[in-house]
Amino acid sequence: MRLFKLLFILTLGLAACDTTGSYSGSKNYRISSGATNKIQFRVLDSINALRQASGAVPVEYNAKLNAAAATHSRDMSLQNRPWHFGSDGSSPLDRVARVGYQGILTGETISETYETETETLAAWMEQDDTRAVILDPNAREMGFAWFQEKNGKIWWTLVMGQPSYATTDIANFDG
Repeated sequence: MRLFKLLFILTLGLAACDTTGSYSGSKNYRISSGATNKIQFRVLDSINALRQASGAVPVEYNAKLNAAAATHSRDMSLQNRPWHFGSDGSSPLDRVARVGYQGILTGETISETYETETETLAAWMEQDDTRAVILDPNAREMGFAWFQEKNGKIWWTLVMGQPSYATTDIANFDG
């Protein structure tokens, strides 16, 4: 567990070295339009470091899961509440099906905050239910997106999935 915590702290520390956007405390973190790739890959690298420390296989980005996450982040902003159901009553399962994801949804994690993506990930790792989504050994793919309001509030969504071809046998294959 100490190794896990150390790796997590190191990962967050390294991720914080690249300051895309400006952050000097609550309600000041602004995400620039050109920061999307940097933020998404910083989160992917952080999640994979956490997964490696827990013994889980790494995940890759999936464009369809990213689309489902982006749609839900914007929708939560319109509803002005962080929850797993869309304004049309859709569930996370409905949203991944709508974007044509052929795999299995393994979980969704959401947040409403003014904090950075690394602070949000750290908060998710402190909670048993959201940590379980991030470290789910069945997950192989992820989508991560956000919507930032003019006032600075950010609606974060992380969607994890298992492609239809993935099995635990493949994950444990050493050949």
